[in-house]
Amino acid sequence: MSTPTSNTLSAEGATSAEMWFDPVCPWAWMTSRWLMEAQQVRDLDITWSVMSLSVLNDGRDIPEDYATLMDRAWGPVRVIIAAAKEHPGEDGGNTTRKALYDAIGTRIHTKGRGTDDLPTIIAEALEEAGLPAELARHADSTEQDADVKTSHERAISLVGDDVGTPVVSVNGVSFFGPVITPAPKGEAAGKLWDGCVLVAGTPGFYELKRTRNASPDFS
Repeated sequence: MSTPTSNTLSAEGATSAEMWFDPVCPWAWMTSRWLMEAQQVRDLDITWSVMSLSVLNDGRDIPEDYATLMDRAWGPVRVIIAAAKEHPGEDGGNTTRKALYDAIGTRIHTKGRGTDDLPTIIAEALEEAGLPAELARHADSTEQDADVKTSHERAISLVGDDVGTPVVSVNGVSFFGPVITPAPKGEAAGKLWDGCVLVAGTPGFYELKRTRNASPDFS
């Protein structure tokens, strides 16, 4: 599996960032939509990479309904990893990963279909992304699990194992979040990006947090 890199300036001078996502995570989805907005008003080159809530929660004592979700959540990340390996394009699979993430996440989150019928969602997403339907077979196979874990563990190695999705890395510093709803748009998205870069570049800065009192707003 090709290993994406981040935290440098691209040849064109854009700031390179990397975001790790699990398609079933609504908060990662919100962060990804914010980054896309920020990319419209800031010069950003974003690498989109997989991490896995299924890997993160493996062996943990979690509620039964969440454990069921974690069993299902293997499917999308396996398919995305396989698709990027088999169809890397000119950018090592980054475009493939992003296209599938967008197609899967839109159905799960924005369209409110949830995760009860992931096989259908994956099939539709592959078609939308112009990828072979046979890639869907990876959802129920452990063939890609080693590479899923490698991608996941690369993110965790940067931030520690007491976080979840998303993880963002920029300018040599990686962090969990930002967790935000709704996703800022326009210049507001750019200002949030500026703030994240500012705190990430502050030596010794580790954490800002407050209790969430709102659910993800996908509008």
